[in-house]
This record gives sequence, C-alpha cells and structure tokens, in this order.
Amino acid sequence: MHTIDGRQWATREDLIESSGYSRTTIADLWRDRETNGHPQPRVIDRAMHWDLEEWTHWFEQHRQQASAPASRSAPASRVDRSGDPDELLPPAAQARVLGVDPSRITQYGKKPPEGWPAPAHVEQLATRTREYRTRRQLWQFADNSPGFGTAGGRPSGPTAKAPDPRVRQAALALKAAPDMKPGEVAAALAQQHGGSVHTWKRIITEARKTA
Repeated sequence: MHTIDGRQWATREDLIESSGYSRTTIADLWRDRETNGHPQPRVIDRAMHWDLEEWTHWFEQHRQQASAPASRSAPASRVDRSGDPDELLPPAAQARVLGVDPSRITQYGKKPPEGWPAPAHVEQLATRTREYRTRRQLWQFADNSPGFGTAGGRPSGPTAKAPDPRVRQAALALKAAPDMKPGEVAAALAQQHGGSVHTWKRIITEARKTA
C-alpha cells in the first residue's frame, strides 16, 4: 500500500485483503474491465496499484448491481447463491455469502454451531490461522440451518448451545491413534485443521470425558 498526495494506492493483494474476495474473483473483475468499468491502475515500483477509495466505491456499486436481480426475486433472502461453488473463500467473503456480519464468522471459529463445516483449506499467517471454506459448503450449511435463508440470518426461537464438532474430530483422532499421547494428537489436529495446540488439548480433554 502506498500513500501519494494523501490518497492510498493498493496492490491486487491489498484489494483482496480489503474486499474479502478471492484472488480469482479480483482477477476476473480486472479481466472484464472493458465491460464492467473497472478503474484503471497506476504503476508504482513496476506493479499495478489502484486508488483504493475509487476502487472501493466502484466495487460496491458493481456488487450491488450484480446482486440486484436475486434481491428482486427473493427480497427476504440474504444468502448469496452466485459464484463458483468450489471457490475457496476467506472469512470476510464467507460472511458476505451468508449475509451476516463478519464477527459472526469469527465467533463460529470459537464456538461453531451445529453443521458448521470444517475448513476446506487453512492458511498459516504470522500470528494466526485463516480458514477458507467453499461456497458449496456455506450453501449447504445455510440450507440445513433454519433462518439463514431469511432476512437477518438468525434461526428463530430459543437458541441452544450447539455441540462442538471438533470434539467428535478429536474423539475420532484418539480412536485412530490409541498409542499416541494426547499432546501429540493435539499437535496433529492443530496442523490438520488449524487452531492452537492448547485449544486442541482442551477439546481432547472434553472428547475423553464424553467417550
């Protein structure tokens, strides 16, 4: 990200991070620039940069226009059914598909509701992990979760504490590797599914109580 004369200029990586959309989606928008009015870039340090304010304003208008037909046919629905079913989406984009606030996805990472899919891909960042899920996974979750197909995205009626699907994952892992120590199983689960070893140790303890 560069700041020139008080304006921020973003690389494609910056646009991906800012919008929450995947690299494929951002690249497709640039590919179709002649028909969608995509803003023109400025070359800085031999790399294309876009005026972030201009691009964000254009992107929001483009997104609203793209979703307008679906909104008219099903005005109460907040689930976005468009796009590639197998596209890997970061948390912000997952929230857009389900029509919920991004904080809801963050909360699901700590206390996943019943049916919340395991990540299709986990990216290890410097200080945390980022979980990716496909549109197909999110659509299936919405279809099986009352309320996500309607405005607000919240199931009706009293809410109950949903079982943590990670407990079942931990139980299966313990059963599959009876000779491994719980700490070793926790490390293997953290590497496979993301999250900290400490968190998985806690989940393993819970799994052993319910076994």
